[in-house]
Amino acid sequence: MNLRHDFEAIRNAALSAVDPFAAVKRALSQRVGIFCDDPDGMKCGLATGRLILVAVGKAAMPMAAAAFDRLGELIDEGLVVTKHGHLLGYELPSSCQVIEAGHPVPDPAGLEAGRRLIDLLESTAEHDLVLVLLSGGASALLPAPVRGVSLDDLQATTDLLLRSGATIVEINAVRKHLSSLKGGQLARLAAPARIVSLILSDVVGDPLDVIASGPTVADPTSFADALKVLAQRQVADRMPPAVTDCLHSGAAGERDETPKPGDGLFDRVTNLIVGSNRLAATAAVNAATDYGYHSLLLTTFLEGEAREIAKVIVALARGIRAHGDPISPPACLVLGGETTVTVRGEGKGGRNQELALAAALGLEGMEGVGLMALATDGTDGPTDGAGAVVDGQTVRKAAARGWDVVAALRDNNAYPVLADTGDLLRLGPTGTNVNDLLVLLVT
Repeated sequence: MNLRHDFEAIRNAALSAVDPFAAVKRALSQRVGIFCDDPDGMKCGLATGRLILVAVGKAAMPMAAAAFDRLGELIDEGLVVTKHGHLLGYELPSSCQVIEAGHPVPDPAGLEAGRRLIDLLESTAEHDLVLVLLSGGASALLPAPVRGVSLDDLQATTDLLLRSGATIVEINAVRKHLSSLKGGQLARLAAPARIVSLILSDVVGDPLDVIASGPTVADPTSFADALKVLAQRQVADRMPPAVTDCLHSGAAGERDETPKPGDGLFDRVTNLIVGSNRLAATAAVNAATDYGYHSLLLTTFLEGEAREIAKVIVALARGIRAHGDPISPPACLVLGGETTVTVRGEGKGGRNQELALAAALGLEGMEGVGLMALATDGTDGPTDGAGAVVDGQTVRKAAARGWDVVAALRDNNAYPVLADTGDLLRLGPTGTNVNDLLVLLVT
């Protein structure tokens, strides 16, 4: 068995399973009833209204292209917002505006995109239908700050939360209460139009209110919850004053809360998951089985500090090698989810790179064992890497090139080490985004 070859085949199978173009086209073909009761006429329920397309996220372009491919001229107007460099070669009709914006830290282009979307939604009427296509990254791409909060404030807040090790659930609880679009507020702005939201999930467990900060979903969190996040992550005293003032005034009832479960405006909203981490993980397991591995999907709920998860992966590898537990070699274990990194150094890297390099320390010297840590969107942290593939030789190769791996991890500096050893994965934007996959192979 060739581990590097097998990792590539498994990765390709996983990414193909969550291709957003195919997922959206399939959903629209299967859900004609969303648009009308007559399967022969996609727009019969919209004869007196408009069909408006809104696509936001790292997979926005293929998702929007699929919508135009399926619905064609039925779409009257559209707005697509994606990350810089994620146009992926797609071309959309002139009736659709396309904006590239910043991620993971919002930028002025995202601010302008938010303004245009608000203007578009405020023009909707009862007989209109808004087709919303959401994928990971939408939270940063559409900042839309509330009154009194600036883009600079949002940028500083996002950076502090990312570096604190906060989970996406925690980060988005704060974002929802600093935005005019998140936490169900897109649905509020579009009312009384009908909304259909097709969602590519990049959050563990697929919670609709967390994915993309839930712009079309009732928000169970509050201003008080957002304040708790700042306190628990010990960043409250470093937040921009405008942010803390906003959250405190909201908690005191001086600002409108996000719309909550039970609000009647969601009676005219349909939210559907069209792609998820579990789909990708299952495809990875099936591909590994086809290549002769005894394969097992352990979980798609993986969370925690990247370096601590690395210790678990190493323990699993040793268990397989020593006792054939939980499965005997040749073995493939797949885990899906999203880890976090509490940044204390000044280096360059991402959660998957840090996890992989930390695991390489424990795998040092082991033969026939490898780990692939993959960000399915092709971007791990603020880098051009998608993660890494490491094995028992990674630390040796790093030392031969003058790297102290322990010191590099201490400085959160996995990227240059893995680039130097040739273990860094550079895939470019994959066009999809369903969280991370860890694939452990033991021969």
